[in-house]
Amino acid sequence: MNKQEIETRKAEFIELLKSTGREGVDELVEMLDEGKMHFFTAPASVNHHLNSDGGLLVHSLNTCKAGLKLREMAIAMKPELEPMLKRDSVIIATLLHDICKADIYHPAIKKRKGDDGIWREVASYDVNYSNFPMGHGEKSAMMALWAGLEITQEELLAIRWHMTAWDLPMQSVEATKSLNAARDKHPLCSLVQLADGVAANLIEHD
Repeated sequence: MNKQEIETRKAEFIELLKSTGREGVDELVEMLDEGKMHFFTAPASVNHHLNSDGGLLVHSLNTCKAGLKLREMAIAMKPELEPMLKRDSVIIATLLHDICKADIYHPAIKKRKGDDGIWREVASYDVNYSNFPMGHGEKSAMMALWAGLEITQEELLAIRWHMTAWDLPMQSVEATKSLNAARDKHPLCSLVQLADGVAANLIEHD
């Protein structure tokens, strides 16, 4: 994306966050916009979906839009879910589920062999996990808290466990039980997990 497209998506991201009426949104945006964070220009990945400038921002918006659609569908099919799937909670949890990636991808020039066998310099990214290496979902949840955002328990849990079993191979039985308990108690957890998958594997799939 070019700079103008990124600015347009950034404005959409901020408008959605502010629509929740939560305290701390301005502080959160300021933190994400700092030079070393570069959330709004970071890629969503290095080798997979949306691996280009602004990719993380686009993925966050795609996840939010998928989450809001899934919310409508779930409530239409089961109206008693509405108080457990509040619109502002869906927005908060989906937009912020991957903010942990804001400081791990850094622009770099790398050499890549083309189909003609010739090595050329191409724009890419280095990956560095050394800045607060807490993990994935838990780091995103912690960053939201650090910024002073008004955030609920179910939103924190939905962010923490959005990777589901993909985040569990090296963890304990206790972690698996915690994931299952969070999903059983808070439908928002399952919705965010689904929305993330819809965004990454369907909307953003080449």
